[in-house]
Amino acid sequence: PMKIIPIPCLKDNFAYLLICPETNEAAVVDPSEYEPVFKEVQNRKVRLTTIFNTHHHWDHVGGNDELSRHFPGIKIHAHISDRDRVPGQTDFLEDGDFVQFGNQKGSILHNPGHTSGAITYLFGNMAFTGDTLFSGGCGRVFEGTMEQMHHSLNVKIGKLPDDTQLFFGHEYTENNLRFAQTLEPKNEDIQSQLTQIQRVRSEGKWSTPSLLASERKINPFLRCHDQALQKHVIQEQPYSNLDPVSIFTVIRKLKDQF
Repeated sequence: PMKIIPIPCLKDNFAYLLICPETNEAAVVDPSEYEPVFKEVQNRKVRLTTIFNTHHHWDHVGGNDELSRHFPGIKIHAHISDRDRVPGQTDFLEDGDFVQFGNQKGSILHNPGHTSGAITYLFGNMAFTGDTLFSGGCGRVFEGTMEQMHHSLNVKIGKLPDDTQLFFGHEYTENNLRFAQTLEPKNEDIQSQLTQIQRVRSEGKWSTPSLLASERKINPFLRCHDQALQKHVIQEQPYSNLDPVSIFTVIRKLKDQF
């Protein structure tokens, strides 16, 4: 099976080194920096052939140019709409397209919202969601609409099986769960997950990956249909509609201020 090594970058970003054990080829998801990725590639003695960018923001593509100088011919994948926004892009992907490095085959989901070209890479039950879905949260809505973001999370990524492992772009989990608690103070799943994450982080470990089954219980942005959550939103915003997109919009704006 494919090997995955999280590489902490910048202040709280993750790049991920993916290794094909049969061919010793490697790909990197969202190399925000060159140095930590290059070190990991050298340590693991693998051949880096591919970059998978989930979106164009600098803290996900910052290492592209330097990596392509060091690894001539490297393939750089991103959504077709990110043409001219992702440094060195060679492959222009659309929803449902297949991707490959070594013997590892994957596909992509186009999930606009955070940016218009945001995508998730799927390899088996492993999903690399960038800044669309975090553990306990989701990315800010910069270029898309609230409707798009809700659909991307709940329909596109949300239709994946419960055992999907989510490898996300930032170590925001503890803060996300604190916010989730303000929306659902009686949700015991959120409480126990927060306790667990605080322990994990105090040991110097990361909260990535998360399981989609768990996110369905703790992540407010996947719970906009839940009555306890809706009740809280109505207390905050008495005139809100109760449809999931309206609920989503209210809690995303609350999170922006949190």
